Amino acid sequence: MRIRERLPNIIFIQCDSLDGRILGCLGQPAGRQVAPYLDTLAGQGVLFRNTYANNFVCVPSRASMWSGMYTHHCQGWNNFKGLEPKTPTFLTFLQSAGYLPVIFGRTDHLSGRHSLRARVSAWTRSAWIRRPNYRMPLPRVKPEEDSRVHLSDWQQVEKSLVWLSQNAQDSQPFFLSLGFSSPHPPFFTSAYYWKKINRQTVALPPFDLADHPVLKQQRICKNWEHGFAPELVKQVRTVYLAMVSEVDAMMGYFLKKLRELSLADSTVLIFCSDHGELALEHQQYYKMSPYEGSSRVPLIISGPGIPRGKIVDWPVSLVDIFPTLMDLAENSGPDYLDGHSLIPICFSQDHRHPEWVLAECHDSSLATGCFMLRKGKWKYVVYVGYQSQLFNLEQDQEEIHNLSEEKPSLVAELNHLLRSLVNYPAVDQQVKNYDRESFLAWRNEQVKAGTYFQNMAKIFSGWDDLSEKEVQPWTGEDEARINRWLKGETGNG
Repeated sequence: MRIRERLPNIIFIQCDSLDGRILGCLGQPAGRQVAPYLDTLAGQGVLFRNTYANNFVCVPSRASMWSGMYTHHCQGWNNFKGLEPKTPTFLTFLQSAGYLPVIFGRTDHLSGRHSLRARVSAWTRSAWIRRPNYRMPLPRVKPEEDSRVHLSDWQQVEKSLVWLSQNAQDSQPFFLSLGFSSPHPPFFTSAYYWKKINRQTVALPPFDLADHPVLKQQRICKNWEHGFAPELVKQVRTVYLAMVSEVDAMMGYFLKKLRELSLADSTVLIFCSDHGELALEHQQYYKMSPYEGSSRVPLIISGPGIPRGKIVDWPVSLVDIFPTLMDLAENSGPDYLDGHSLIPICFSQDHRHPEWVLAECHDSSLATGCFMLRKGKWKYVVYVGYQSQLFNLEQDQEEIHNLSEEKPSLVAELNHLLRSLVNYPAVDQQVKNYDRESFLAWRNEQVKAGTYFQNMAKIFSGWDDLSEKEVQPWTGEDEARINRWLKGETGNG
């Protein structure tokens, strides 16, 4: 679809861990002070109100988006196993369409880029090891009135602007990717951003009415050591919002410079996040969860030919980014893409976009495969081998009333749809086989090197870089659980 005579420049900005529900343009009270520049950007383009990550953790989410395929198709299983280097991505096809590609900051979609802990804790997740493999410090607010707290992100903003000032007036259209690491935890900000947040509007999330065994194990892995006193929870959530405010400040600065370079009228800008952040909702931090705080992301598209001030409620997901870019570049793209272009929805034309969104996760804190289906007001979640979840998102936005036992016919209907989209028992078994094979190969190498027990003790003490005093020895009981799992005998227990 041609939306202008010349192919537009495209700027794609993706941050890390931004909850897609908290912008003020979505009506959230706390969000009204948090992100005024993003709210303004939404008013200048199309805001997709119900956008989801297709996976709830960094590398798999980005691997799915960059490849245009669901996780079970691109096989980006965990934070260690993303896309292999020669996998075609949207960048491949943008280049063939004549775009000049340039990348600043985080992309994080390729295999092999994360830590030893990320590798081994993901491979051994279904062993139900009763040890933490994460550790998070308390939230901190530095007293200085510092407007540039997360310096590496600001540096990438500056580098991208230097490139634009020197190259953007060339005749060749460009695709610029700018990736922020913020507002990814740890929860850290300055007094400058802390003062921007009205603590009176920061709500405390409710406790879950029932504890799911898979989520109980997830809390063990995530290892929030500091308790859930109301003031502490509010502090975590306030600092997180302050971090979002800093991302918004980066966006405001970038957009101002873009206008000064006279590029705003010739450039389509897409803003999104790779996943959300729970910030102690459901007594968890981080992501790796189908709950809205973790799975919902912001998505704004603005620029020449794009409608202004439009809000789309139709459910969409990050796998739609690839075909959207192809539409903007007037490139048909590959025929295997799982997503659909969002350009027709922007123009309210008849579109073929499905009425559901599909997501999944197989990473370290989930002891079994997690598959999520959002359709209309309903969210259906499968934890393979365990009780499913069903939430009415209109009546229960906080997702604490699991209706799966109360509505068996609806569960059967949604499960039928989910099974028609993905054979989730087979995919779950495929990933677990990959986990066992990968771990066995690694363990054999470590045993030969004499470092196996030492490394396992560090991995399951909550962090990679620990002092010797913090490392708890890997016990015979731990090893017995691993061996039972390798034999297929370990379950929830």
